Amino acid sequence: MANNLPPRERPGAAAIVAALLLPPLGIFLVRGLGLPFWIGVGLTCLGIIPGIVFALLTIFRAPPVETRPKKVTA
Repeated sequence: MANNLPPRERPGAAAIVAALLLPPLGIFLVRGLGLPFWIGVGLTCLGIIPGIVFALLTIFRAPPVETRPKKVTA
């Protein structure tokens, strides 16, 4: 799943383990304290499985467009 991301953008093992044990923590380690974190908290309160699924999707999702490196064209 993470093979399509450049090496420096792949999530660490700690973030993946945290996403499985405490989903909002895994999101926080990769994305910080933003909207995805709070959505993860809400989904985890509804049930651990929705929280885990959302956390893994959020962790492995490509970074937002603003933070992607810009391609240089000649």
